[in-house]
Parts: sequence; C-alpha cells; structure tokens
Amino acid sequence: MNIEVWVFLTFSLVAVASAVRVITVNHSVHAALFLVLTFFSCAGIWLLAEAEFLGLTLVLVYVGAVMVLFLFVVMMLDVDTAPMQEGFTRYLPLGLVIGLVMVAEMVLVVASPKFSSEKLSNAVAHGADYSNTEELGKAIYTDYLYQFEIAAVILLVAIIAAIALTLRKRPETKYQKPSEQVKVKKSDRLRIVKMKSEQH
Repeated sequence: MNIEVWVFLTFSLVAVASAVRVITVNHSVHAALFLVLTFFSCAGIWLLAEAEFLGLTLVLVYVGAVMVLFLFVVMMLDVDTAPMQEGFTRYLPLGLVIGLVMVAEMVLVVASPKFSSEKLSNAVAHGADYSNTEELGKAIYTDYLYQFEIAAVILLVAIIAAIALTLRKRPETKYQKPSEQVKVKKSDRLRIVKMKSEQH
C-alpha cells in the first residue's frame, strides 16, 4: 500500500474513534472537542479526495465558527446530564436496534458494485488549473438549488432555537430591569436620619 492509503486509513480510524467518543463521553464540552477532532479528520479525507475547498470550508466554518458557538451554548446552558443518564438503560435496546439498522445500510451501500475497487481506482485526475470550487458552485445552484435553500432554512431555525434557549430565565440568577431602574426615586434608595449629637 502506498502512503495515501495509510494516510486515509489513519484519518478514517481517528474520525470513527472520535465520533464514537462524541456520543459516549459524559461531559458536553469534551463531546464538542471530540466533534472538532472528527471534523479535522474528515477534512483530511476530503483533501485526499482532491476536494480542497470542502476540506478548508469544514475547518474554517465548522471548527472555527460553528463549534465555537456550540461550546458557548453548552457552557451557557449548563446542561445537567444526570437526568439524561438515568434513562440510558431504558432506551439502550432501541438505540442498539437503530445502530444495527444503520450499520446494515452502510454495509449494503459499500458492498454495492458502485463502490468496487475497479471503479474507485479509475478516478479522473484533474490538472492544476481545475477548480473544484467552480464545479461545486455550479452543482449547488443548478442541480441542488432547492436542497440548498432548505438547508439554509433549517440552519435559520436552529439559530432561533439556540437564541430562545439562552434567553430562558433561571430563578437563582439575578436580572436587571432597566424599566424599573429608571423609575427609582431618591427616597427609594436614600434615607436621611436626624439624630441629636451626643457628648462623651
């Protein structure tokens, strides 16, 4: 095997291992960091497939922006994982069934003739003047325009949901009310007490 195969296997193993840790680790921040490692590994695989634009976009957009937003949201929400872990054993059989179905689907896809080694080895090698960014733009805005717009709407809904979650009120947290602060009078904050002087 040449060096490209070894690099691909390394990125693939790291991506699978870190993806498993995302759903098995207890701490939410650690799960987000493992997801960052998964993104980096997938970006490396895309670079090997000559999809440089997608690889760099994955690192810049998802790792540099989206994951930072996830970390802020996770730390602001301060999610209590204890109630979720209590029902883990109850939903474990259903999770295993869904996992087995997904594994079976992936095996069927990879075992199909379209993924044979003969077809994968005949990949077209493009020249130095080839722009995969241009080809991706043509595909998105012609063949997959509606799917692209639907994805944008879904991201907008996710942003609104994240903002709504961060605006929830907690009883133990003190909040400022500017409308009540501007109505405060001097007599509400300051009391003058008159006392007779005393001699010692």
